[in-house]
Parts: sequence; structure tokens; C-alpha cells
Amino acid sequence: MLAHGRGGTADDILGLIAAAGLSDVAAIAPQAPGQSWWPMSFLAPVAETGPFVERAIAAMTAGVAALQADGLTRDRIWLGGFSQGACLALETFARTGAGLAGVLALSGGLLGTSDAGGGPDAALYGHAPKVFDYPEGRDGARVWLSVHERDPHIPLQRVSDSVVVLRGLGARVETRVYPGAGHRVMTADLAVLKDWLGG
Repeated sequence: MLAHGRGGTADDILGLIAAAGLSDVAAIAPQAPGQSWWPMSFLAPVAETGPFVERAIAAMTAGVAALQADGLTRDRIWLGGFSQGACLALETFARTGAGLAGVLALSGGLLGTSDAGGGPDAALYGHAPKVFDYPEGRDGARVWLSVHERDPHIPLQRVSDSVVVLRGLGARVETRVYPGAGHRVMTADLAVLKDWLGG
């Protein structure tokens, strides 16, 4: 179950399956209205992102339900995405992902469930911190989270926060920080897709 990034399409993100050489993996992806799940940064206040995020998560959970209706058990279903879609995949997993195999997030981080208060934080690109209040029960699920060290959209601080939160939920989290500036899918990401989904 894959989610595309801002300005992308369902076909774009589904192309990762072929790029990773996964010829025998079934994948579906919803299409965001206007090619964007929300029109602002994922770091923006929850009051701004909330309605958009709720609709986006509903699209993802509907996709999971469709896969289950086709006979897949939850422990065989993965979430994944790039950029805005990676944020959506992570947030869907944290809120509703009990029993799922895991999530592969390429350049993303958790959105958070509420605003933590306080002023702008330079480590969060001038945005305020968030509260991450999710139900536990992700024991055994696997998470891959990758990002460039100078990603223009995804601050390392939010990635670090996400790793701590997801491990606290019981997930086995692996991360990769690529050197330099960038915001793209890397060869190592495709290798992990093939290894985790093809195994």
C-alpha cells in the first residue's frame, strides 16, 4: 500500500515496485486530490494539517481494507511512500497500523497528533514541536526510514523524533541518513524494498 509525494501520482509511486525488481508483489496506491495530500508542510500546526491528514489516512486505511478483502492478512501488508507519502505512511502506521508488517518511508517523518506548544525551532525548520500520542502494539513490525542529512523538506530532528516514537511503540526501526543535500529515492532504498518485500 503506497502513497505518492506532493505533485506525484499513484502511477509514479507504484513504479518503485518495478524499479526494485519486485515482479511478484501486488501493490495499490490511492491518488491524492490535486496530487497533494495536504497543501502545507507536514511540520505545520495540527489545526492546519488535521482535516487533510484525516482524509489521507482514511484513503490509506481503505486501501488496507481492500487488500484484506482480497485475502491478504494484515501481517502481509506493508505501507510505504516517498516524501509527503512517506509522512502519510508513517502516520497511518502509527495511528492504525496494529498487525501490519511494517512501513517503508523514503524521506519522511511523523506528523504528530497535537501541537506541543512553544516557539519556532530552528531544528524543525522554524516550526514548533509536536506531541506524538499513539497506541502501542507495533511489536515485531519493521520500519525503514531514510533521509538526506540536508533534506529541504524533512528535518533530521523530526526523523530522529520519529525513530524514538516508533521504537517506543515496539517497532524495529532501521534508518539511513544519506550524506549531503537531497530529496529523492536512493539505490539503497530500492534494495531494502526488494529485500523486505521480496523475502
